[in-house]
Amino acid sequence: MLTVVEGRVLGCLLEKERTVPDQYPLTLNALVSACNQSSSRDPVMHLADHEVEAALVSLKTQGLLRFVHPSHGRSVTRYRQVADESWGVEREAAAVLAVLLVRGPQTAAELRTRTERLHDFTSVEAVESALHELADDRRVRMLERLPGQKESRWQQLLADEPEVVWSERAAPVAGASSTAERLGDLEARVARLEAALADLMPDTNTL
Repeated sequence: MLTVVEGRVLGCLLEKERTVPDQYPLTLNALVSACNQSSSRDPVMHLADHEVEAALVSLKTQGLLRFVHPSHGRSVTRYRQVADESWGVEREAAAVLAVLLVRGPQTAAELRTRTERLHDFTSVEAVESALHELADDRRVRMLERLPGQKESRWQQLLADEPEVVWSERAAPVAGASSTAERLGDLEARVARLEAALADLMPDTNTL
């Protein structure tokens, strides 16, 4: 299982290889910028150079990435993913994995829209076909629909998710606080702050 940062780095490389081929392989600066994009990312991250560099070394060790050393007028090392080759996945499956890695769990319809620049799926059914093939290889899974959701979402199983992800039983992952618990904690903190502020205020009755 990849770490959150490794998943983001690999997802960005899979994405940029197909969306900006003229700039690929990516430099470290370009890759950090891709990881920290404010658009087409969920959640938005703020990774430092050293965090991305550590992920690159780890991915190389796992055989999912290659360093492209300077040549032909290029003065810096660049990085290219070979995960699709290592995993033996086709272009359409790689496009789906890329978007799942950088944007979290999504429905098949969302994936069709968001993979347009990576692969031209002819229909939502075509996306679902790719998803089921990936599921057979245990690279993705379908999440159970939560109350209010019309369609099931799909989650990648290659890397840890950066946010709380609801499990197939529609319960939070272990150790995650529920929304009600977080609100309760926040209300308690506000009450403590109000009490502390009241202690600091002068008693008008003694003036």
